[in-house]
Amino acid sequence: MFRFVALLAVSAVAAPAWAAPPNPMQLARKAGLTPETHEFVFLHVHSHLDVFVNGKKVVVPAGIGIDVRNKAVHKFMNPQDGSTGYGGISPACAKACISPLHTHFDDGVLHTEAKKDQFNRLGQFFTEWGVKLPATAKVYVDGTRFKGDPHAIQLKDKREIAVVVGKPPAHIPKHF
Repeated sequence: MFRFVALLAVSAVAAPAWAAPPNPMQLARKAGLTPETHEFVFLHVHSHLDVFVNGKKVVVPAGIGIDVRNKAVHKFMNPQDGSTGYGGISPACAKACISPLHTHFDDGVLHTEAKKDQFNRLGQFFTEWGVKLPATAKVYVDGTRFKGDPHAIQLKDKREIAVVVGKPPAHIPKHF
């Protein structure tokens, strides 16, 4: 099920595209998260993720960690760019339909909307996405190279994370 970012034989012209997987609740559980029937905001933080493969930006898709096929999950348009987003769950889903860690839009914003005060981690997000974080990736947090295990990076509010595989982009983002 994992799509391997480490496969650097991707086109030099276009970045790879990895869609949100079709089994979001299964992957949320695999990541150690507990899917819910609606969103909670006891802990509500936003981190930003940029992924680059051979200098090209990879889109972090909308709907990761959300069962977008559930009829209680609303589909809506982002007024800024016209992209499609998911969320606004009402009424609550009859069965679990959203992970406490998810994306609403394809803008790289990782939402933690949880009912307990516990930060999620970058490794959990990649598990939910179904993309393997390769050992060869260089990871930056707020523009500074991170030397530890990137899976353990806490997704704190306004944190900017850049994952670089292969050739780096001209500019590593420093700010959310």
